[in-house]
Formats: sequence, structure tokens, C-alpha cells
Amino acid sequence: MRKLKSIAPLLAIALLWGQSLLAQASLPDFTDLVEEASPAVVNISTRQKLPERAVAGQPGLPDLEGLPPMFREFFERSIPQAPRNPGGRQREAQSLGSGFIISPDGYIMTNNHVVADADEIIVRLSDRSELEAKLIGADPRSDVALLKVEAKDLPVVRLGKADDLKVGEWVLAIGSPFGFDHSVTAGIVSAKGRNLPSDSYVPFIQTDVAINPGNSGGPLFNLQGEVVGINSQIFTRSGGFMGLSFAIPMEVAMQVADQLKADGKVTRGWLGVVIQEVNKDLAESFGLDKPAGALVAQVLEDGPADKGGLQVGDVILSLNGKPIIMSADLPHLVGGLKPGEKAELDVVRDGSRKKLDVTVGTLPEEGQELASSDSAQGGERSNNRLGVTVVELTAEQKKGLDLKGGVVIKEVLNGPAAMIGLRPGDVITHLNNQAIDSTSTFTQVAQEL
Repeated sequence: MRKLKSIAPLLAIALLWGQSLLAQASLPDFTDLVEEASPAVVNISTRQKLPERAVAGQPGLPDLEGLPPMFREFFERSIPQAPRNPGGRQREAQSLGSGFIISPDGYIMTNNHVVADADEIIVRLSDRSELEAKLIGADPRSDVALLKVEAKDLPVVRLGKADDLKVGEWVLAIGSPFGFDHSVTAGIVSAKGRNLPSDSYVPFIQTDVAINPGNSGGPLFNLQGEVVGINSQIFTRSGGFMGLSFAIPMEVAMQVADQLKADGKVTRGWLGVVIQEVNKDLAESFGLDKPAGALVAQVLEDGPADKGGLQVGDVILSLNGKPIIMSADLPHLVGGLKPGEKAELDVVRDGSRKKLDVTVGTLPEEGQELASSDSAQGGERSNNRLGVTVVELTAEQKKGLDLKGGVVIKEVLNGPAAMIGLRPGDVITHLNNQAIDSTSTFTQVAQEL
């Protein structure tokens, strides 16, 4: 017994050591993937020529010319109106992002927000050579941009499918966070088909891969070394990584890139409806087994849905056989259709199911559908203090929702409304404890905030 007791600690240590070896053996080795994929990942910098702001005659602005460099830099950062290039007529703004090469002849994918409003785009390759890139096209709605450099026989990435990803699967990002070229970070897929308030046409891949400023536009790889997404956004309160990053699925990105390459722009399908989420109470009132689908809050006059017989109060449960679980699933599916295609909608109306065939229209340019519908329905754009566009409730909506007043959200812009999760189709009845009976009242109260 004494001998058994004496070797018990050794057995425990051996067991723990064995478990540690097994745990290490189960972790993925990214070295081959990084070695193979890194040459096709690029750094992107942009230059934008900005006119100098006139500062003459503005009180309170110090003369920065005679200040030591350290103090001049402090005042330039602290005072927005201060000229950063005193005596010059133009100043340059630079941004850093990432991208990846998808063809040997120099086509490169990145984010729209990386190259937006750029006068010059510089691509730095893995061998540190620099090439000036031409913007083939960009799509703000999906945040995808396609660039072209004049080169041959460039290294390229292998493209994969985000649809094949599983939650919990390992993924890896290569990019230039804060300008540090070819930095590698890894994590797992946290969720798929994630809907963000400011993006209606992208079902994002959510990961816990460390993404920071400069990673935007870079590739997200699976363990097979295939690009499955474009790193696009993070959720943060500090400005840095907090464990939530979002990538554009490669299928969505390639659909956009193919259209940009062929036409220089992107066209999407459009129904012409304003929708809202179906919560538990609404599901019970419509006789649904569970909260699901997209509730039609508004049908735009003479739009595709109006012509197809869709009505306010209909709940869309599926499109071409694909279920609508969350209301935000509908724009993803409709946007993926080509204008002119038929869409079969499964809807619930007055407690009974029916099918409608709608010919999908072309999604108008940003703001055009608002201009046409708002002029007829009393639409008002807020002063961007809240960041929403609202329109009047119709008589049918007021009756169906049992409301005497209120406005319905038409569009959610970047701002406080997006941050708290407001979405198109939500109805605002009170603002700052004041009753809202029209768009003009809403605008007045919003301006007084």
C-alpha cells in the first residue's frame, strides 16, 4: 500500500500531462495555411485631397506657424478647424485597410469604406512593392469594392463557400491592423446569418477573430485555406476589438464583384414594402405557432408588391420556399433575385395562408425610393440627430395597430436610432414624452432634443 501511495502523485502528473498533449494535438496548426495564403493578401492605403478650410478671421484659433512641432501637432488634433498644412492649398487624408487578390491579372477585393471618396488608391503587395489601383466599382449597401492593378501572374487566394461553415468552426484572418502588415489572428465562427441594424442586404458571419482598424477588407479563411468572407465590421465601445467581428459571406461578395466587373454597378431585387419584426404578441394575434416571418407595415404605391396583391398586415413566411425566420431575412433573399424574376410568397392574411406571385422590381438607388414615396405620403428626413427617416401612418395601419397617431420608420441611418436597435417598420408614437401625430411633429420634437 505504501508503494501505491508513493506513485499516486506521479500517476496524476502523467495523466495531466497526457491530457495536455491531447489538447495541444487537437488545436489546429495554421502555419501551412498562412504560408500559402499570405502572398495574396495586400495592404491598401488611400489619399484624398481635401480643400483647406478658411480660418482667417475666426476668433480663438491660434497661429500654428510659429509653434514648436510638438505643440502644433497637439493643436491640430484638438481643433478641427485648424489647418494641418498651413500655407498649402490642399491637404491629404490617408486610411489603411486590407484586401486580397482574386485573379492573376490583378483584380482585388476590399471594403467600400476602405476606398470611399479616395483620389488615389495604393496597393502594397507582400514583397513590399506598391502599385496604383483603379476602382472598378463599389457597392455601399454590401460594403464591397473591386479594384484592379496592372500586373500579371499575381498570387491569388482560393475561394470557398460561407454556406458550408458551421458555428464553432475555426477561422483565420490576415490583414493590416493599425498598419502592421500580414498580421494573423484566429478564432471560431460565433454565428451565421447575423443581421445588423445598418445593413439590410448582408447576412453577416459573426466570429471572435480579433479584428481591428486596418483589418477591414481583408480575407477570412477556413481551415482548408479558402476565403469564406471579407472582414468588414466590429462591435466596440472602445474603438478596439471586443470579441465581436463580422464578415461578408463570400457568396454575397462575389455576386457583387461579378456585377461590378461587368456593369460597374449592382442591381438588386425589390418588393417595395416596409416590414417589421413579428413578436410573440403579434404571432398570437395572427394565429402563428411561433414568432416568425416579416409583417408588412407599408406597401409602396405602384411597387412590385402592390401590383402583386400584397397588403398591409400580411405576414410573409417564406419566399420561393425559403423560410423567413427574422424579418431581416426577407431583404437578403429579395436582394439576391434578379429584377424581373418571379417570387412566390407564402403569406398569412386574416388567419389563413395563401400564396402570391410577385414580379420582383429593381431596387432604386439609395434615396430615390424615399423621394418618390415620401412626397406622396408626407415623408420627413430627420435632422440626423436621431438618424431615421419617417413617414405618416396610413389609415389602414392606424386601424390595424389600434393607434390614433404615430409615424413609421422608413430608413435607419448611422446614429442613435441604429445603436439602440430601431429598424425600418417600427412605429414611433412618443418622442421625449411627447405624442407624435405626424412627421412634422416628429421633426419638430427631434430638433428640440
